[in-house]
Amino acid sequence: MKKVVLSLALVAMMFVSCKETQENAEAAGENMEAAAGEAVDATQEAMENTADAVEAAADSTAAAVEGAAVDAANAVEGAANDVKDAVK
Repeated sequence: MKKVVLSLALVAMMFVSCKETQENAEAAGENMEAAAGEAVDATQEAMENTADAVEAAADSTAAAVEGAAVDAANAVEGAANDVKDAVK
């Protein structure tokens, strides 16, 4: 009888242990899923910020190049006028 009670106690302990292991595994899976979702969100936000920064840099570069081109054109026009005046 004692062996039967001990065997039943052992089976009950194993059942409880398996149940706890299953709950822990489910919790770990949920934590991994949440972490993956956060990683995806962070990556997407970083990509959007990078795209915005690249766009701003491109706009700034285009404005600087345009300004330099206008300045160069004005300098060439001024030099041409100086040459014209010198020839007269």
